[in-house]
Amino acid sequence: MSTVLIVVIVIVVLVLATAAVAIARRAKERRRLERERLAEQADSHRDEAQTRAAKATTLAEEEQAKRAEAAKAAEAAEVAERVAEEHRGRADQLADESEEAAARKERERERARRHGQKADEIEEEL
Repeated sequence: MSTVLIVVIVIVVLVLATAAVAIARRAKERRRLERERLAEQADSHRDEAQTRAAKATTLAEEEQAKRAEAAKAAEAAEVAERVAEEHRGRADQLADESEEAAARKERERERARRHGQKADEIEEEL
């Protein structure tokens, strides 16, 4: 019986060893597949990073162009503001001159009326 027991133990050990080797191979294969999957995922992320970096560069160039355009527009607005201020000043000056001219006009009309009245008085005396 001890020979049978030894044979059974040897067979069990061989089966366990075969099972251990098979489990080790499967684990190794799973690790290999996981490494490949992770490598593909990393490549995908690298590609996405490059795409995003290129887009960021394009957007940076666009931003720079927009900033330059905004600076030019601001400068043009400042020039227009100065011109408008000059025109406002000139308009105020002309309005003042117009009021002065209106006052002079009224004075001259009043003088003309007085002279007309005096002329009428003189003609009546004649």
